[in-house]
Parts: sequence; C-alpha cells; structure tokens
Amino acid sequence: MNYERLRDNLLELIRRTSAYLPPDVENVITLSRSLEQEGTMAEMALEMIKKNVGLAKKKSLPICQDTGTVTFYVKMPVNEDQLLFKKAAEEAVVLATEKGYLRKNSVDTLSGKNTGNNLGKGSPVFYFEQWYEDEIDVRLVLKGGGSENMSSQYSLPTVINGKRADRNLEGVKTVILDAIVKAQGKGCAPGFLGVCIGGDRASGLSHAKKQLLRELDDVNPYPELAELEETILQEANELEIGPMGFGGKFTIGGVKIDYLNRLPASYFVSISYMCWAYRRRGVKLDREGDVIRWLYHAPGEFEVDYESLPEPEIEAKSAKVLQLPLSEEDVRQLKVGDVVLLNGDLFTGRDAVHKYLFDGGELDVLRGAVIYHCGPVVVQRDGEYEVVAAGPTTSIREEPYQAEIIKRFNIRAIIGKGGMGEKTLKACQDNGCVYLHAIGGAAQIYAKTVKKVKGVYLEEFGSPEAVWHLEVQNFPAVVTMDSHGQSLHTLVEKKSKEKLQQLLTTS
Repeated sequence: MNYERLRDNLLELIRRTSAYLPPDVENVITLSRSLEQEGTMAEMALEMIKKNVGLAKKKSLPICQDTGTVTFYVKMPVNEDQLLFKKAAEEAVVLATEKGYLRKNSVDTLSGKNTGNNLGKGSPVFYFEQWYEDEIDVRLVLKGGGSENMSSQYSLPTVINGKRADRNLEGVKTVILDAIVKAQGKGCAPGFLGVCIGGDRASGLSHAKKQLLRELDDVNPYPELAELEETILQEANELEIGPMGFGGKFTIGGVKIDYLNRLPASYFVSISYMCWAYRRRGVKLDREGDVIRWLYHAPGEFEVDYESLPEPEIEAKSAKVLQLPLSEEDVRQLKVGDVVLLNGDLFTGRDAVHKYLFDGGELDVLRGAVIYHCGPVVVQRDGEYEVVAAGPTTSIREEPYQAEIIKRFNIRAIIGKGGMGEKTLKACQDNGCVYLHAIGGAAQIYAKTVKKVKGVYLEEFGSPEAVWHLEVQNFPAVVTMDSHGQSLHTLVEKKSKEKLQQLLTTS
C-alpha cells in the first residue's frame, strides 16, 4: 500500500461523510416532506434540514456539529497490512480534525480531558475483516452522541405498557416501537434504525449498528424480517412524534433488521438509533490505496460545483424578532409554538459547564444571559476564532442541573433540542425563563447566524465543552416550553404513548 495515497483518500472519505448526506438518505427525507402539513412546526423543521444539507455541501463543512464516533468498517485482502491501514486512518482523522471536518470529540474517560485530535484509547473505532476479494472495502459511519444515547437494548420477555413482549417477532416489534417513543425528539427525529435480534449484549449492539451500512432501498433477504421492517416503519410513523419531536407524520425513515444466534437463556433486541443526519459513506480501494469507486454515491454527485450555488436564506414565517439579552417581560409574552429570531449575544454551555456551575462555580458573564446547549466546531484562522458548525445538543442531559442554574444566574432562555423535564419547566415558570428548541443537526444554518466570536471561557474543559460567547443575527428557534407551565414535549410524548397503546392493543 502507498501510505500517502491511502491517507489522502481516507481524508477525502471523512470529508465526504461529514459534509454530504448520502443520496438514499436525502431522497427519503425529501420525499417524506409531503407528509407534513404546510405551516406546521414539523414542516418548518424539514425545510430547515433541507437548507442545512445544501449549506453543508456548499461549504464542505459538517452537516451536524457533533461528528460523533468515527467508526471504520474495513474488509481487506489476505496478507494486507492492517496496522499500516490503521496508522494512515488515524493520521487522516487528525488532519480532518485540524481542517474542521471533525469536531474534537475524543475525551479520556478517566481524566476527563479532550485529546484535541480525536485519537485515544478506542478512538477511532475499527472493525477489520479479511476477504478473498482483491480490493479494500472501507465504510465510515459518523454517529453523534444524541442518537447514540437513544440507542437501547431489551431482554425478552418483558412488559411494555401492560403488554407482554414475548420471544417472537411480535415481541420484537413491541420493544422497537417502545424505543422510538422513548427517543422522541432527543435523537434528532426523523430517525433511522439498525436492529439486531439475538447475539449477546455486546455482539447484539455491535451488529445493530452495522445494519446502518445497508442502503435504505434494499430488501431484507429474510422474508419475515422484510415484512417486520415494513410494519415497524408504517406503525412508527403513526405515533405522531414527527421531526424534532414537534408532532407530525415523519418520525422514522428506515428500519434495518438482522439476527444472530443466541444462548437458550437470552433473547436480546438491540436497537441502534441514527439521527436524520445519517452520515455514512464508503470507498473501494485497490491494494495501493487508490480509489476504484465511491460507495453510497450518486453518478456525477461530486462533479457539481457546490461552492458556486446560491446560499439559501434563513426564513422563519411569522417569527418574533427578539433582541438579546432578554427581559422578563420579553419572556413572559412568549408561548409554546411561537417562532423567534434572536439577535445579540448568547453563550454556549454543555455538560461540564453545567456541573461546574451547579457545584458552585462562578461565571458572571452568564448572569441574565441566554445559554445555548451547543458544542460548536471552532477553528482559528488568521488569529481569529471562526464557528464552522453550531447546531444544538440534547438538552435532557442538563436536567439535573438546569433549574438551579436558571435560578442562581437569572437565565432568561435555554436553547437546545429534545426538551427538558418537570424541574426545568417549573424553574422557567418561577423565574421567568423559556426553553427554545433549535433544529437538531442544522449545524450550518446556525453557524451562518454567528457573526462574531466575542470570547471563550473555561477552555480547560475542551473546545466542545467550553463557554463560547457568540454574537448572533436572525438565530431561529421555536418556543417549546414557556414560562406559563406549558410544554410541547410533554403533550407530544403523551400522545405518542397513547398511540403506542392503541397499536399494542390492536396487534
């Protein structure tokens, strides 16, 4: 293998995977937009997703700021050097991180320190196989933390909503639908599922994730699983969870199921949830590391001059324009369903910052401010910070801390995705705060609104976890938890659970 050519082609694979949604995924999302009624929040979310996909192509930058776990699936001819391949792939990952194709996402679990280059123990992830073909088959999956956190595993038999899920395909269907209801908008719906029936706990989850390598329009070779895939896809979209958990008809875009043999005592159902930003690409290489052909690839796809295409405008119909910082009066006038455009200063803050503040840490710039649950991709150019991707992260992780921080720092708005719990809702009501839902995965839409990075605090937590002081213009969001005790997320979740109960009762 030619090391340099191999490294460069793997770097190009990372770029394409991060910035260009695969054609089969984009087609499903485009075709499913017609399911949502015009003028609804669900329709607005899908329109923002469409524009974000276009912006990512134009700028060759991450579709979503959470470039996730970097996972390579590699089939190599017998006698080829896997260690050399791994070394070249790791160097490509470091270069991709420097160029902003990947966020600095690898954290040492014991020390809590971000390695800064996406390398570390078990990072990136490699699955190697040997085969007798005279070529190297490389598949890359970038799976963000929001969708990974919504992945799950069930042990059958179990009881779901009062119905016993037995060790059969009907029981499998029951727990998969339950997993979709539990995911709601936290995993950036509309989602895609990889499922494994059987195996042990470890092999089941691994094989479930591997199903995400399948094309969306393929046909399962096992007729009973093909039928199950179609049934779950239909019934999942009857749950009315919808894009971002706003309510709607398009909840799941694909279901791919396989099985492994199991022990007599065990019957696991492992579910790998993938967000709408379904990033997987591949390439076939010859033994020298040169490209034979690209996989998950439309003819002529990369012959388009995306850079010359016009930039889509960010529009929000009937939006309320708000100047930051917000007053309590501004907040009290907002209600669930209001669309807003924010102008002014906001501050990012994720897990490490919330724990730091909850434990008594101080950061005076946050008093009376707006906190954005976001870990942006930030690069330095000519001595200046530039945000190149900046979508929201899943907010529910901050539920143990958020109410206290709202009260202590007089926070006027929280921005994130997926909604939060009862403690945060009560804190919003008591303290004059509001929860604003940004469109999950729309990293380029939100990066476009950032006009300036005015400062950074707590850099020792690592770039994604630091507090970035951003000046934004026309930042779009939807009120989904207001200061009057109303929560869209609670209403949608209640309705989806009722729909699930109806499906279980009639099946």
